[in-house]
Amino acid sequence: MVANLELYRVFYWTAREQNLSRAAERLYITQPSVSYAIKQLEEQLSIKLFHREARGVRLTDEGTVLFRSVEQAFNFLDSAERHMADINGLVRGELRIGSSDSLCKYYLLPHLGTFFSDYPGIRLDLIHGTTSEIIRYVKEGRIDFGIVRLPVDDNQLVVREATTVQDCFVAGPRYSHLAEKALHLSELIKHPIILFTKKSSSRQFIENFVAEEGLEIIPEIELASVDLLIEFAKVGLGISFVTKQFVTKELDNGALVELKLVEQIPSRKIGIVYLRQHQLSKASSTFIHQYLDVL
Repeated sequence: MVANLELYRVFYWTAREQNLSRAAERLYITQPSVSYAIKQLEEQLSIKLFHREARGVRLTDEGTVLFRSVEQAFNFLDSAERHMADINGLVRGELRIGSSDSLCKYYLLPHLGTFFSDYPGIRLDLIHGTTSEIIRYVKEGRIDFGIVRLPVDDNQLVVREATTVQDCFVAGPRYSHLAEKALHLSELIKHPIILFTKKSSSRQFIENFVAEEGLEIIPEIELASVDLLIEFAKVGLGISFVTKQFVTKELDNGALVELKLVEQIPSRKIGIVYLRQHQLSKASSTFIHQYLDVL
């Protein structure tokens, strides 16, 4: 194999131009340098590549065979360079994200709509899971970044705050009388409670909050979907613990009411996590810093 691939570039342009001077102009080198490069290539391949003529050069039969392959290779390289430019300019690329169903629907989706309106050539690869699952997917390289509920304490990850949310207890008309005054937590948990399943960060959060008040919360119903939490509360099956920003429509139209507590439920952060040693793709970096409210 020819060690100096630059010789092929000289050969390519000489064959294209059929003239040493014009090839030299294309390559921004001198004509003697072109002649020397062609001579080196011919010696290394042990084949005569050009016929020297009065007005320029002409490929030999062997040179024509070589040119077909070299031209194809340069076309592939040109295509690859254009592809890289497309990726850098977000004409093409991939956005690999992980989030929970609820964060996807109520937080991520509006931002995705805007992003893909601006960059329709980008492909989306979206994985759903709990916070612990999303973190695992990030570490395994299955996704570029995850959208999770904070706090997350992991030295392998970069953690960026995106937005603040407030959780609350909501109920349908059956329990609307409980909204007439602020309740103590001890009073509220005497009623049927609907919570996320144990593996969710929201479940862990409310259990920790209740435990800090010296109480225990035992749900009547456990669900894996925020949409089901909302629907079960609407039909009167119990009191659901949800993120207030996810039920604004239901609260506005009266399908649900917020049950106020005497004790203040702390707000929580939604954040972006990605590997500390991982270089984000152009698409991911643009989405995080220009389309999400990342601090």
